[in-house]
Amino acid sequence: MSDIEVADKGDGKKRSKKLSTKVDMTPMVDLGFLLITFFMLATTLSKPQAMELNVPAKTDDTLDQTVVKESKALTLILASNDTLYYYIGIEEPEVGFVDFSQSKNVEPIIYDRQKAVEAQYGDKDELVVVIKAMAASKYKNLVNILDEMSITQTKRYAIGEFTEVDSMIIYDIIQEE
Repeated sequence: MSDIEVADKGDGKKRSKKLSTKVDMTPMVDLGFLLITFFMLATTLSKPQAMELNVPAKTDDTLDQTVVKESKALTLILASNDTLYYYIGIEEPEVGFVDFSQSKNVEPIIYDRQKAVEAQYGDKDELVVVIKAMAASKYKNLVNILDEMSITQTKRYAIGEFTEVDSMIIYDIIQEE
């Protein structure tokens, strides 16, 4: 920088020169980048969370199917447009449906069924929930219903295939919509 020379007015006082101060920012920038690098390397990024799902080992033998009483079972069918059909029993099923866009709609169904099974058999853990998904359902809904199994503390549930019997059971409700 250039200095400005002020002429002496002759009043006898001598003024000292004011020197400009320069701050070198290079070390500060280096320190900033070192800190950024350190925190980027030292932090752990969010790890994907996986739901633990216990499945039996695959065997080549004939399929072993567990026999469950109709009174202990609840079947949930995931359909398109965030619709969840449910039924209890097969001979004379109690059939219904709810909008599954909000998970709070399905919780009362599961809790009511747990209470009914507990009243009949003395233990709510006797309830077996069978989850079936139609081809038009969303994967997000399957994940949400598995979360609901965890929230409602349902101990026994299975993922099954949507069959013709299921489509015949819910056929009347689909026609009413």
